[in-house]
Amino acid sequence: MSAQLLIYESAVPVSRTQHEKLSVQVGDDYSFSRNVNSCPLIAVEFPHAAAEYAIVFAGNETAVMPAVILGLRANENLYLTEAASWNAKYIPAFIRRYPFVFSSPDNGKSFTLCIDERFAGFNKEGMGQPLFAEDGKPSPYTENVLKFLQEYQAQFQRTQAFCERLKTLSLLEPMQAQVTTQKGERLSLSGFMAVNRDRLKKLSGDELQKLAATDELELIYLHLQSMRNFTAMRERLS
Repeated sequence: MSAQLLIYESAVPVSRTQHEKLSVQVGDDYSFSRNVNSCPLIAVEFPHAAAEYAIVFAGNETAVMPAVILGLRANENLYLTEAASWNAKYIPAFIRRYPFVFSSPDNGKSFTLCIDERFAGFNKEGMGQPLFAEDGKPSPYTENVLKFLQEYQAQFQRTQAFCERLKTLSLLEPMQAQVTTQKGERLSLSGFMAVNRDRLKKLSGDELQKLAATDELELIYLHLQSMRNFTAMRERLS
């Protein structure tokens, strides 16, 4: 699975000094994600994403996060059309927040709004939405971006707690997806994890009740149901 932050080529802090006269024009061009075969997903997105994407878990012993599979090969996004529009009803928040992102120089104690200056819609011609108002304060557009990223960060932390619960209960196991194309080519994708159904069934009543009380049990079943979308991705290959 590909490194995700590679969609940001030159993320720098948004500042009045550098960006007061600059604007951002965001449209339906998602070409920045063409070489991304997976992207992070936060737990609140599971109900929306499960119908169209395979939701898996990626990471290592220290940190695990949910992700949606976008392609079965490296540098492949099957949800992107040739015209660079997104071919799905739901677009993950990780994709929608581009070209903005939070950076944290102190391990999550504070956050700084950054923008990818290499974004094609970043311009000096006044096209789209200005980053700053005439009085030098952040524009209403920038304020809305901040609110979106603040909510994303809050949901990201809740998602981390959910993943930590899965690790504590030893529910995750390495998995490999295999898909045969209509031309007979066999593709194999690894490097991710999924919930083990047998281990889930063996949890005690108290543990299951705790998962149900926090809606985490629903998230687990949405994840398991979404794995069927690996088969549906074969049609996108054609």
